[in-house]
Amino acid sequence: MARWKTQAGDLALGIEHFLKVTRSYWSGLFHCYDIDGLPRTNNDLEQVFGKWRHHQRRCSGRKVAPATAVTRGAVQLVAALATQGRSYSACDLASVDHNAWQQVRAQLKAHQHKRVQQRRFRQNPVTYLADLEQQLLKLTLLS
Repeated sequence: MARWKTQAGDLALGIEHFLKVTRSYWSGLFHCYDIDGLPRTNNDLEQVFGKWRHHQRRCSGRKVAPATAVTRGAVQLVAALATQGRSYSACDLASVDHNAWQQVRAQLKAHQHKRVQQRRFRQNPVTYLADLEQQLLKLTLLS
């Protein structure tokens, strides 16, 4: 497009804007060509998520996807997609980088903790805020 921009006439400004935007997203714009099996369009990606949600509903017997889809969905979805292509042996799983696995576990735990705190606040905001105030007072008294 950059090569033919001079011949675009009134569309040259639009082409310039398009080139600027695609340049800013360039590093993550075309992963579908780098990663085999990655859906090429948003519609294909939405279908992948839809199939996973449907599978989750069928497995659990519920009408909606489980709440763990929010806290553990990133790991569950990747695992589900990876195991569709091939089977993994115990040796494959044992060769995983232990530090990377621990980091993912820590991220999941932190995300789950945030969700628990949100639920506690929604259930009883007065008690939740009073507990926070007590914790703050203890910290200020200790120092």
